[in-house]
Amino acid sequence: MSGIYLIDVTNRDGVQTAHLGLSKLEKTMINMYLNEMGVFQSEFGFPTTRHEQYYLQANLELAETGVLKPIRLGGWIRAVVDDVEKAFKLVPGLQHVNLSISTSDQMIQGKFQGAKSRDDVVSMMVDALEAARSHGTQSIGVNAEDASRTDTDFLITFASAVKEHGAQRFRYCDTLGYDNPFTIYQSTRTVAENVGIPIELHCHGDLGMAVANSIAGAKGAIDGGQDAYINTTINGIGERAGNADLVATVLAVTKSKGFAEKYQLAKPVDLKKAWKISRFASYAFEVPVPINQPGVGANAFAHESGIHADGVLKDPHNYELYSFDEVGRGEPELVETGREICSGEYSGISGFKHVMGKIEVSFENATQAEEVLELARYANVEAQKPLIEDELLFIAKYPKIVRKLLTLIPPEPTHS
Repeated sequence: MSGIYLIDVTNRDGVQTAHLGLSKLEKTMINMYLNEMGVFQSEFGFPTTRHEQYYLQANLELAETGVLKPIRLGGWIRAVVDDVEKAFKLVPGLQHVNLSISTSDQMIQGKFQGAKSRDDVVSMMVDALEAARSHGTQSIGVNAEDASRTDTDFLITFASAVKEHGAQRFRYCDTLGYDNPFTIYQSTRTVAENVGIPIELHCHGDLGMAVANSIAGAKGAIDGGQDAYINTTINGIGERAGNADLVATVLAVTKSKGFAEKYQLAKPVDLKKAWKISRFASYAFEVPVPINQPGVGANAFAHESGIHADGVLKDPHNYELYSFDEVGRGEPELVETGREICSGEYSGISGFKHVMGKIEVSFENATQAEEVLELARYANVEAQKPLIEDELLFIAKYPKIVRKLLTLIPPEPTHS
């Protein structure tokens, strides 16, 4: 039976969110946490973007050495041959990519202003796909931007062409959150049945249905005989009203009424990591987790009403579909209220040794301590906030990787 895979796009779509961003170390930590959680793939960035170059290379090195395994790392590229060639020049180790182009008449006309037709869109994607395949990629997903406003017959034509030219997945993008669970189910099932290609679901929350649409679309793909790949972001962070939330999506797939009896995750996901990854993303993006966020919100397991409190104390299942420890909650959080020594961009060696000693990191000699401190200073400059314990541990363990993550080389000016 076909299954559901998770492709998290926090490091691509999440960081495109207006007013938000992540440092390269923070993006790397998210990849580490996604890997620990069991997520199938991370869309880890834009390989045509020069300031991502060394970050992407460093994460691929972590994958090659087995640190970032078994998660797959995929890059997002416009379906333009020149962009494909640039991507593999800047990040030659890429193995997994998604190529993207608009398919709706609205966007073909609105973006290309009459300069491109539907046939041109198919040709551009096929050319980009062939270019990517020439670099020996292991997997290629093809994105139909604004699929939910695209004529169904054209979607089938488009998906058939990319399958014929070697694409492994077709990404159905509900770019404006226009679909509802009934329409997206029918659309994905129709494409799956008529084309015979695995379907990715990329849903936005403009109408508040990103998670519902994602699992309905996955159901359509599986009922059509194909695997489904759901795109998520941590805490639902994404452009405008956001994307399908990672934790809520896993909960919906595994806990909603009767769904998991037929539609199952293709590989296990460790929900106990939910609290940790959500809290880190909240800290890194500097966006509080809503109190009513499924699983990880402050009120997700809070009960005040007399009837509810009495019922949950007698039997938690009366008012809780799942327990707090299933999503990694329950341990008390310690907050320093006395003296606190932090690591920062202006830290000295004495304070830094104290901080690292508290997390049981020791150094072979003073030179090593100074080298790690200098990297921590640079990481603080980029993040503009104190580093968390896991980041400090990562710097101490992988200093060469961190040096690459922190490397930014602006291009030389083309004119004097």
